[in-house]
Amino acid sequence: MMARQFARFLIVGLANTFAGLAIIYAAKYFAGAGDVVANAIGYGVGLAVSFVLNKSWTFAHSGDNIRTVGRFLSAFAVCYLLNLATVLGLISLANVDPYIAQALGIPPYTVSFFLFSRYWIFKKSSSNTKPAGEKNSSLA
Repeated sequence: MMARQFARFLIVGLANTFAGLAIIYAAKYFAGAGDVVANAIGYGVGLAVSFVLNKSWTFAHSGDNIRTVGRFLSAFAVCYLLNLATVLGLISLANVDPYIAQALGIPPYTVSFFLFSRYWIFKKSSSNTKPAGEKNSSLA
């Protein structure tokens, strides 16, 4: 179950990266947006795509959207800071090439965001512990 969810999480990551990058390029090319504005819009769209797909497909979560979005954004911030600390630490403390350091910052971000997603953001309630596609049965 966890391996399947992690595979789906990675697929969603590719989808939201593609969507975000497409929006960034479109905002720059078609709307003449500057890099900061285009980047912010693209990342916003990417985060929205990630939330919707992970909520519905990866984790089949049916909990409260307001609370779940808050947790999602909080976890994103923590994972982003972990990514940034990894990248900057590798560059300044280990003299790793900045391009390589950026790539090496991806695994800690991805794994930590997956764990936050599985165990906190989209955590199954005790009354709904069946995997997606299976229904809970009642013996009443």
